[in-house]
Amino acid sequence: MNYKKIIYPIILIVAFAAFFGLGAWVGVTKMAYHVPQPGTIDFSLFWDAYSNLQNNFINPSKITDKKVLYGAIEGMASSLGDPYTSFFDPEQAKMFQQDLNGSFEGIGVEIGIKKDLITVIAPLKDTPGEAAGLKSGDIIVKIDGKDATNMTTEEAVNLIRGPKGTSVTLNIFRSNWNSAKDIKITRGIINVPSIEWSLKQGDVAYIQIYQFGGSLPTDFEKVALEILQSPAKKIILDLRNNPGGYLDAAQNIAGWFIEKDKIVTIEDFGEGKDQQIYKTQGNANLSGYPMVVLINEGSASASEILAGALRDNRNIKLVGVKSFGKGCVQEVLDLPGGSFLKITIANWLTPKGGSISDVGLTPDIKVEITEKDAETKKDPQLDKALEIVGGLK
Repeated sequence: MNYKKIIYPIILIVAFAAFFGLGAWVGVTKMAYHVPQPGTIDFSLFWDAYSNLQNNFINPSKITDKKVLYGAIEGMASSLGDPYTSFFDPEQAKMFQQDLNGSFEGIGVEIGIKKDLITVIAPLKDTPGEAAGLKSGDIIVKIDGKDATNMTTEEAVNLIRGPKGTSVTLNIFRSNWNSAKDIKITRGIINVPSIEWSLKQGDVAYIQIYQFGGSLPTDFEKVALEILQSPAKKIILDLRNNPGGYLDAAQNIAGWFIEKDKIVTIEDFGEGKDQQIYKTQGNANLSGYPMVVLINEGSASASEILAGALRDNRNIKLVGVKSFGKGCVQEVLDLPGGSFLKITIANWLTPKGGSISDVGLTPDIKVEITEKDAETKKDPQLDKALEIVGGLK
């Protein structure tokens, strides 16, 4: 999830009267007004429906202007049919920020929409979801008995998340199963690390990045300095089960591995609009290290951007299985009262122009992890990466 292309360049201000009246959209760094032409939108339909709800609903005390307003904006966003364009009310917005900061209560699983179904992108490290055996690509059919096949991501998150010590039952279907199974998971406090590293085979720095959160650039700098002072001569970068995060974090990390002013990613707005090109700006202190990158179906968004940049710029081999394919760009536009809109505005392309969205990255060396491998704690993907990087000079 590229939530910090969240550069917050535009603040969308929607007053109650403006939304129900003429719908003026106001930007901070640029002004963009959209006023429907007379006759194009008949807002009397909305007011008629609102009046009928107030007059006929069995419990009119449950109807508040704020609920109606939030519901109308949510419906407006969902009407576009894009699973990544959505409205967050203040409570959902608060949880969203907690996710990006890496600390919250729940089961620790990143989910998204794939082929119109709620799908596990990746279980996060050392979380109840990982311990329960959830895997990238799992389809969530039901949540505590409620049909999830037509839910939005936000609706599913609201049902799955909850206080530590409570439980949630997910009805899961996996591609190699004959039928769906119930998995009961006890929620906990989720503290997601951004990065870890260790030395393997004496001279291979094995770096695991778990998400591209706001603290990653600082955390990675500490790791990089340790690696530069270690016996490491080669690097394996593990981006498996990394659901993404901030674009600028991915751009920052790319600057350690790729020479300055090289393309990291291209933001394609479509329809003949000018593309935005993001380039490396770092010191490239790790660019001389031979390396291999690990990806899997849980590698999404910012992790796909970084992996694609490393392959296109340095011909670095990707090992594992095809990545998730979350290559669209979201901007977060703040609304009054703590709510916001998350809007798809573009698609990410690799430096050579390859599309990531819905396609993903195909590994150069495909290596799968079987159920038996998982049960016996074997990691043939890492083993293959060690074999390959061992032969690099």
